[in-house]
Amino acid sequence: MARPDEDQRHTPAAEPAVRQDAPERRPVSRHRIVIVGGGNGGVSAAARLRRAGVTDIALIEPQSTHRYQPLFSHVAGGTARASETTRPQAAVMPAGVSWIRDAVAAVDPRARTVTLGGGDVVGYEHLVLSPGIVKDWDAVPGLGESLQTPHVASHYVYDGAQKLSALLRDTRSGTVVFTQPPGPASCAGASQKPMYQACAHWRARGVLDDIRVVLVVPEETVFGLPHIDAELDRIVAEYGIELRTASELRRVDGVSREVVIGPRTGGGAEERIGYDVLNVVPPQSAPDWIAASGLAAADDPGGFAEVDPGTLRHRRFDDIWAIGDAAATTNSKSGGALRKQTYVLAKNLTAALSGRTPAHRYDGYGVCPMTVSRSSVVWAEFGPDGRPDPTIPFLPGMFRENRLSWIADRHVLPWVYWNLILPGRV
Repeated sequence: MARPDEDQRHTPAAEPAVRQDAPERRPVSRHRIVIVGGGNGGVSAAARLRRAGVTDIALIEPQSTHRYQPLFSHVAGGTARASETTRPQAAVMPAGVSWIRDAVAAVDPRARTVTLGGGDVVGYEHLVLSPGIVKDWDAVPGLGESLQTPHVASHYVYDGAQKLSALLRDTRSGTVVFTQPPGPASCAGASQKPMYQACAHWRARGVLDDIRVVLVVPEETVFGLPHIDAELDRIVAEYGIELRTASELRRVDGVSREVVIGPRTGGGAEERIGYDVLNVVPPQSAPDWIAASGLAAADDPGGFAEVDPGTLRHRRFDDIWAIGDAAATTNSKSGGALRKQTYVLAKNLTAALSGRTPAHRYDGYGVCPMTVSRSSVVWAEFGPDGRPDPTIPFLPGMFRENRLSWIADRHVLPWVYWNLILPGRV
């Protein structure tokens, strides 16, 4: 498999967004609202704003294909087709929104301009940042190169999910390693989902006892919330998975098929594990241009946009807003969090456009449906303090493994995404 070319980072350092000796460039266009990112957050935010009567919205997105990434885990686990995850970007763009097919290179918050990768400059009255998160394939020595070998995949990218599906399906013996990255990550728990589906498949085929499964997680427990940990610990034990907590991937050798893992806090004894299949999720951070443009807090190593986590408005620039994985909010990063964030954003931004004080606040809600077999899910919903925060209060036990959650995650939510979330209806 070729090395993924989506959201990859080769060099962590970034050049300053605006050089003092650079000639001033006049915007080739100016819009009332400019939205960066054509994923879940950007498209649904644009749709909500259009439904609220806001006009002159431009959305910047270079990709021609829109992908529903929560299904990547099901593709990797063999319970969904890759074709179900994609639609043309043009098909999901809200009516009345201009699509600028380019990437962002820099933002000048004082000039109220966005510089595009092709060199054009776009002006704005208000700017909404929803560019997603960057997968840093170079953060772990050997990782980028290993992805080109036959036995390594990452289901966090489209091609990698398909590659992993075939690898897990055909495995009958040996060692399979799954890793979860330290630090902020997009739906970090999704690192585990294909593993549980694969174990269920291997158990049904009668080969699970011949396969050593190793899971590497950065937290002290498998998930980080006591009520979810209790469910997942039981499932980990049932499948016989070897759990390495408070650990991280240190190095990958794709030629000798070996990984080195060690304590997340640094130092400590390292462990070498030979693998037959490796599924790796790389460390992640915000796009470099956010920090380079002066939009991140100086002490934020991830470079996330410095917003009020309640109003989603930038702390220093009143005309800039941020949602989703690139925003410095307190929630667990997930698509479920975005649904509530886009609602708050649309309410607060329309208030600001009318000269009113934004009054709506995002409550820090997060959700991660943990697919723990090929027919059951542990539905993890929680607030920023880690306490359960069920959407349906009279079904508080949804965090226990059940079939209903599987139906919702595998069949209901994809339909809701394409037909209700992206059009800004919910």
